[in-house]
Amino acid sequence: MRLYGPDDRELLTVTSLERDADQLLIRGKVFGTLPIIAKLDGEQARALVRMLRPRLLWFLLTLPFRSRRVV
Repeated sequence: MRLYGPDDRELLTVTSLERDADQLLIRGKVFGTLPIIAKLDGEQARALVRMLRPRLLWFLLTLPFRSRRVV
């Protein structure tokens, strides 16, 4: 999975998601070269869930089925 910045340049490439005890490890590369391991714990996962409103949740659920618009 790749995440892009406002200028359509690649910021982060996520290569794997792994469980480590009570945390989620997100492995990837920043700017295509710098390896990174980010940790998500229960408190931060709850904070993420609180940010999800019904319209945003619906958008996320339908996002994989939307075509990418080419500008």
